Amino acid sequence: MQSLFVEGNSWMHLMSARAKLIVLAGLGIVLFLTANIASLAIAVLATGTLYLSIGLPFRAALSRLKPIVLTILIVAVFSLAFNPWHGALVALLRLTALMLFAASVTATTTITQFMDEITLLAKPLERMGLVRADDVGLAVGLVVRFVPEIIGRYQAIREAHQARGLKVRPATVLVPLIILTLKDADNIAAAIDARGVRRHVN
Repeated sequence: MQSLFVEGNSWMHLMSARAKLIVLAGLGIVLFLTANIASLAIAVLATGTLYLSIGLPFRAALSRLKPIVLTILIVAVFSLAFNPWHGALVALLRLTALMLFAASVTATTTITQFMDEITLLAKPLERMGLVRADDVGLAVGLVVRFVPEIIGRYQAIREAHQARGLKVRPATVLVPLIILTLKDADNIAAAIDARGVRRHVN
């Protein structure tokens, strides 16, 4: 399976995973507390510059963002349909800035670091008997790990359609994508249980 992590020595790589996640949460709060277009545009420029500084080639950096950018544009269009243009633009800028910083965090943080931090955050809930912290960390790690795999599989299915001269439609692409992803999920779950990573509670 692929990984979203990119080797490098940028200052984002040198920051601890905890610090990056705290800044990400803080940035999200700040972005949603302001509706000033100029401030949000500056935030987009700053986070965009940060994202391009992590060491990815320009084309590869843009390619990673395509699925998320499409989702943001859809949200902006729906927002424009029910709100004034100012509100739609604010939503677009907020989500873009947050997405760019989140992409920077993901590209400079290993899966193990993510899992360790999430597990630590879930410890208080474990002491309350609500969850198992290790299971929460493992679940988040698997989700992050699966993202590039799902994107790659989507592109492969789409290219297969185009090679056969078939029209690419959401139904003909999403159905096989979901089936293949669920099969992988079953195989991974079986492998995890076979290695005794999870404790079964009766």
